[in-house]
Amino acid sequence: MADRLKIKLSIADRVYPMTAMPEEEEGLRIAAKKINQLIKQFEQNYAVRDKQDVLAMCALQFASLTEQKSINKEKDITKSVDRLRNLIDRVDLVLSERS
Repeated sequence: MADRLKIKLSIADRVYPMTAMPEEEEGLRIAAKKINQLIKQFEQNYAVRDKQDVLAMCALQFASLTEQKSINKEKDITKSVDRLRNLIDRVDLVLSERS
């Protein structure tokens, strides 16, 4: 526990004390900054009644980005596997012709 840092992050005008590993601190601070920027953007663009609504919209935004990246990654993996199978089939064909 001694190597953990005690930090305070401000999100939606509230301070959240946390403990984090030194290598996590920058990521946490960047994430908090992005959340606050998105909150500000939602408040400017939509008639939002309270912070909970804005925070729910932020959570949905970040979760959907994460899910979309996962979907895209899965599609990329599938394409790569298909290409590899195609190359293996070609190599097998060439090798079988030489035999």
